[in-house]
Amino acid sequence: MALVLHSNAGNKNALKALIAAEYSGVKVDLVKDFQMGVSNKTPQFLKMNPLGKVPVLETPDGAIFESHAIARHVTKLKADNPLYGSSLIEYSRIEQWMDFAATEIDAGLARWLYPRLGFGIPFNAAMEEFAINYFKRSLGALNTHLANNTYLVGQSVTLADIVMTCNLYMGFSLIMTKAFTSEFPHVERYFWTMVNQPNFKKVIGEVKQAEAVPAVQSQKKAPAKEQAKPKEAKPKEVKKEAPPKAAEAEEEAPKPKPKNPLDLLPPSKMILDEWKRLYSNTKTNFREVAIKGFWDMYDPEGYSLWFCEYKYNEENTVSFVTMNKVGGFLQRMDLARKYAFGKMLVIGENPPFKVKGLWLFRGQEIPQFVIDECYDMELYEWTKVDISDEVQKERVNAMIEDQEPFEGEALLDAKCFK
Repeated sequence: MALVLHSNAGNKNALKALIAAEYSGVKVDLVKDFQMGVSNKTPQFLKMNPLGKVPVLETPDGAIFESHAIARHVTKLKADNPLYGSSLIEYSRIEQWMDFAATEIDAGLARWLYPRLGFGIPFNAAMEEFAINYFKRSLGALNTHLANNTYLVGQSVTLADIVMTCNLYMGFSLIMTKAFTSEFPHVERYFWTMVNQPNFKKVIGEVKQAEAVPAVQSQKKAPAKEQAKPKEAKPKEVKKEAPPKAAEAEEEAPKPKPKNPLDLLPPSKMILDEWKRLYSNTKTNFREVAIKGFWDMYDPEGYSLWFCEYKYNEENTVSFVTMNKVGGFLQRMDLARKYAFGKMLVIGENPPFKVKGLWLFRGQEIPQFVIDECYDMELYEWTKVDISDEVQKERVNAMIEDQEPFEGEALLDAKCFK
């Protein structure tokens, strides 16, 4: 029996498990035609969760409810899953930020949003002011942490990032306008970085920020007869779930993806995977084996080489922040893995550190879909390599090899995209 997730589509708590499943290579099917208020009231559902709350994960060994428990279960189905960090302290910090996402971000957002949507406590202007200030305090703490960190824990996406982003998703989609979030620029950068990761985007789809704070929905103006009808709550359900429904439609009936223009180019004699294997497997005599092999394989008609240099190197005053910045860029470039190879160097013993790179792209130009989808591209100056120039060709060799010193300076870090 496959893992089956019972929930209305777009529910931010269900998204946590679905995104974790994408990162973990675990198949989780979202039950189709789930109707909130109907499907979760059946005897079969109440047997899995007597409270009738969603999501619920149905497994061969029985049901699991509570979204964080479900996300943990899916994550742990993969042995040594990097979503749980690489050490005990990272594991504990992931749990720390998951708790923060629930008790500070989710709870703070609910105090502001739910009264406006007609859920729970009736709307009160003074209480809303208190709720917003409380929520801003939590966002401020998160913003401070993210000022020096690309991710919540470590240098790659973890379960903490998945939970935090899903909780922020409801706020960005429904009530947190640009005027509100601009006070927290590092949270903004973090959120848009996360939702544009391929595994997030596959589940959530395109995310649009709320353009206005939703109007207050009265809980007490309906006539007495209508108040007695439980179905009066339906407008609230529709409003709450409005933003994610498009994503549900895409997941249940995906349209065929158009072919990438790079796949339509004439065949190239250079097989990118063969070069990547040669690079990875060469441990000795790197110049004689890997570098020579690269130029033997290189097809100047089917591929192009590009130097890049970060435009704002004067900002690179903290070593680990600079390295995280480069790591984030490489992760966002994942969409180009089939068509690219790259080397990124962080240069210098003392700040400010310089960030320079070398990229091999399919085709004669930087692929347009990379420029469109990876916002980091505009942060770099890009220069096409002239391989007839021996000086530039030697610079390519030095960057592939991580030669040190590089252009007279020490290497702080070198990262490879392959």
